[in-house]
Amino acid sequence: MKQLQSTKDYIASPELLRVAEIARALQKPLLIKGEPGTGKTMLAQAAAESLGLRLIVWNIKSTTKAQDGLYVYDTVARLYDSQFGESGVSDVSKYIKLGKMGEAFESEEQVVLLIDEIDKADLEFPNDLLWELDRMEFYIPETKQTVRAKHRPIVIITSNAEKELPDAFLRRCIFHYIAFPDPPMMERIVRAHYPDLDRQLVEQALDQFYRLRDLDLQKKPSTSELLDWVQALSIGGVEPQMLKAALPFAGVLLKKPEDLDAAARRRR
Repeated sequence: MKQLQSTKDYIASPELLRVAEIARALQKPLLIKGEPGTGKTMLAQAAAESLGLRLIVWNIKSTTKAQDGLYVYDTVARLYDSQFGESGVSDVSKYIKLGKMGEAFESEEQVVLLIDEIDKADLEFPNDLLWELDRMEFYIPETKQTVRAKHRPIVIITSNAEKELPDAFLRRCIFHYIAFPDPPMMERIVRAHYPDLDRQLVEQALDQFYRLRDLDLQKKPSTSELLDWVQALSIGGVEPQMLKAALPFAGVLLKKPEDLDAAARRRR
């Protein structure tokens, strides 16, 4: 059996990989929390890539309902067809479209299902999925059909901890919190993306980056912003020693005027 592992674009800690494998073995959803930029979403991409599986992404929004991930009954299209005399209107199944979870259940091969940013939805959303996550099936009353997973998907759920999730939901998940990468791990991440960058430039950039994160900022720069910044430094021809006294292209790292001011005060 293939093992979940880091990829050339995603470096995961050994602890995270172990927890992911435990969740897979126990056939339970893996719930990942962590601040933005810690690679929660990319874990699912890395899992699909390293295991050779298709990735299905269900992006959760504030208006998302659990039903959306199972199926949608297009009553408007059916009404439209009936008004214009289209044939087959009596066949309700023509107007049933599976959602992302339904698509994962119907797949002929095992897939990785990412339920991304589950905490954006209302408080009842996680509880509304308990049966489907436990039994790997759901019922469509319009067609009197039960959709059962042909192959249990590997379910990865991410949360930015914007709101607490229900206890009943948490009991059904394997939980892991991704801590923000320390400097050695971050250097590995940068190297994975840009192996040819000047070593001193990377070292100085990391030093400045973590100094900024120690400030009382409204929005601390994340991994993705660091990756953009080191690339900007390289494209801009910035010499490593310049970073000791200046913060070139600060707007790549810091996105709020107050944070830019705080960084400027630190350099005075």
